[in-house]
Amino acid sequence: MRIGIIGAGISGLTLGAALHRSGIDVQVYEEHAQIRSGGAGITLAPNGLAVLDALGIGADFRALQLQQAPLQGGIRNPQGDWLTRISPEITHASLALDRTTLHSLLLVGLPSSRVHTSAAAVGVDASTGAVTFADGREECFDVVVGADGIRSAVRATCFDDPGMTYAGYNTWRAITEGVPLDAGFETWGTRARFGAVPLHDGRTYWFAVTSAPEAQPGTQALHQLHATFAQWHDPIPKLLRATPEHSVQYLPIHELAKPLASYHSDKVVLVGDAAHAMTPNLGQGACQGLEDAAVLARLLRAGSTDFSAYDTHRRRRSQQVARQSRLIGRALHTGGDRVTAARNWILKHVPDAVINRQVQAVTAWAVPEM
Repeated sequence: MRIGIIGAGISGLTLGAALHRSGIDVQVYEEHAQIRSGGAGITLAPNGLAVLDALGIGADFRALQLQQAPLQGGIRNPQGDWLTRISPEITHASLALDRTTLHSLLLVGLPSSRVHTSAAAVGVDASTGAVTFADGREECFDVVVGADGIRSAVRATCFDDPGMTYAGYNTWRAITEGVPLDAGFETWGTRARFGAVPLHDGRTYWFAVTSAPEAQPGTQALHQLHATFAQWHDPIPKLLRATPEHSVQYLPIHELAKPLASYHSDKVVLVGDAAHAMTPNLGQGACQGLEDAAVLARLLRAGSTDFSAYDTHRRRRSQQVARQSRLIGRALHTGGDRVTAARNWILKHVPDAVINRQVQAVTAWAVPEM
């Protein structure tokens, strides 16, 4: 069986490494001239790490996890009061790292001969498995996997593509040195929030989110960033002051305009953001892509190209997570000061155990029966 994976992001590289490990002929194609990490930091929740373990490629990630200090976490208000605490059972079972390291570790599992850069797919024939690239060449595969993100060319050519929609808020992201944290947190204000996570190597990944018109390419809106968050609790002002301006990314948050009716079409199957691009409010976008890779790898390792079970399981699970994430975003970016005060008061009086059960339900994963 010959597998062509379009897109060398997290889902594509994970699936490629898992299939190669099993001796399957897999080729990965990336439109850019080099494998781009993108973004800044990322937290692999327990389900993401469990997937990597199940695929046999988790050892290097677990080694990094052993290096990181025990993580604490929770939600705060802009004055710094804790509204809820996340159980150490969840935070200790996660791994916070920068995306460059994540991509590098995934590439370790793939020979360079299996990864092709400057290879933009412009068309896919779902019935034959033929992929046409921008340079005019064509390759044929038994299975084509669309792992090419929210702007997926595979989805656009083989599916009823709903396109993407702006969620109503933009985010700044960066990694900062010199401001160590003893706990990760997310702080909820009025139509604005700020989060920070200590990485395994002592640096700090932070993000800030505000409701605003959609950010335009090339803008940074740093004045808005500082005006919104400079008076929030420590260490937020310290993080902002310690971050070089040129390293701050400013991006609009997008998601699929509506859920897909299917994740497969003949010889083509979608994974990751190509299938279910979601808002980042649950921190599950990458982890859901990893789950996709695990379920699909199990089928392909068995020599099966019947994707109906994959489609049923992964659409139900990933679209439920996407819906929950969307609702959280709407709740956090709706209303004024009174709504915010009421929301935070309610959260503070909900037992931590209730919040932790909800988090555990999202971040748990087991190999499904197919």
